[in-house]
Amino acid sequence: MLFGLAIITLQGCTVAPPKITSNICEIFREKPDWYDAAADMRSKWGVPIHVPMAMMYQESSFKSDALPPRDYILFGLIPWGRVSSAYGYSQAKTPTWSDYIRETDNNWASRNDFEDAMDFMGWFINKTYKINGVSKWDAYSQYLNYHEGWGGYKRKSYNKKRWLVAVAKKVNTRASTYSSQLKSCEEEFQHGWLYRFFFG
Repeated sequence: MLFGLAIITLQGCTVAPPKITSNICEIFREKPDWYDAAADMRSKWGVPIHVPMAMMYQESSFKSDALPPRDYILFGLIPWGRVSSAYGYSQAKTPTWSDYIRETDNNWASRNDFEDAMDFMGWFINKTYKINGVSKWDAYSQYLNYHEGWGGYKRKSYNKKRWLVAVAKKVNTRASTYSSQLKSCEEEFQHGWLYRFFFG
């Protein structure tokens, strides 16, 4: 009984993804605290908001409890764990998340918390810039680093994965769209709820 109630409680805490994900203005209008978290990330890591937002859409569709697909054994019939340890908004893998925790001392961070996930992505994109010299505005190459890791990107492992290159191009296109959209509406989020009430 108590176990069942605990599960219901946990499910109730799951944050629903935005209703409209094709427009970053609509995302932030529905979830203004997400804009605040994204703006904090930009100030802290120097990473433009549209890049991690486009990457996050690709990774989890903004689902807080997103998991990778299951792995199967015995002729593909018996489920056997997951194909990776990725989890949450950013689909951060456990080892990389642990590195983030250690380097930032953000010991209470959670992969299913949007603010923490956004900060993690800012940290990763900033490290990609430092390690591989990839611009923080280059969503295409940043996504390849995110997927393949810094070493894999250096080895150009993505060249053997046409599907991944195609996905990275989609991320880049979405980032460009998000960037244009945000320029048209960011002022309302910078002024807060009072501005939105009178001018929204």
